[in-house]
Amino acid sequence: MVTIIYLNITIAFVMLNWNKINTVLLDMDGTLLDLNFDNHFWLEFIPERYALQNQLGIEEARNILLPLFKSMEGKLEWYCLDYWSKTLELDIAGLKAEISGLISILPHVIEFLSALKQTNKKVLLVTNAHRDSLSLKMEKTCLQPFFDDIICSHDFGFAKEHQTFWQAFQNQQGWDKQSTLMVDDSLAVLRAAQTFGINNLISIKQPDSKKAPKTITEFSAINDFREIMPT
Repeated sequence: MVTIIYLNITIAFVMLNWNKINTVLLDMDGTLLDLNFDNHFWLEFIPERYALQNQLGIEEARNILLPLFKSMEGKLEWYCLDYWSKTLELDIAGLKAEISGLISILPHVIEFLSALKQTNKKVLLVTNAHRDSLSLKMEKTCLQPFFDDIICSHDFGFAKEHQTFWQAFQNQQGWDKQSTLMVDDSLAVLRAAQTFGINNLISIKQPDSKKAPKTITEFSAINDFREIMPT
């Protein structure tokens, strides 16, 4: 890793051998898109609407919802808008659309994707997001043309945290583990990818622009995509 300080901004370049990378797997929420939208939606907006619907106080609603959310982490249901619409009796997709103005792209993502587009790498968006959420975010950000394909874990029936997903995904796409780079903000997902045998794994230090950067020691991690620009 090479660290450069420029105008009081520290950029630590992760040393990647781009000549040996043929496939790039990119997560969406917290990697390309600011996780602030999702955190605000689930931790603030949904408790408010749930409280209103059920005639509860906000804190009372949070005390009901947060343990429920926690119990589903890592499971496909956690990412499934249909599941939460039924469970909470709320139109989750409609509510996401209601505050879709908060959806935003993280810094330097467009530069990175544009640079990748100039290479011969296969670039895949690989997300746990429900198709309705995925469609909304692609509509708002216009990122879809940058990808050779968009992979949604719901199509396989398993979240990215599970080995079954990775096996099914590789069988479908035929990419090579040794020449694949994966960037994701979820340590649980990165661990699953590591177990599956993907060597080049990078995490995101600040997936939510409204929260402080995380200290990550388990994987190489970047502040933004300038640190791994293809060469």
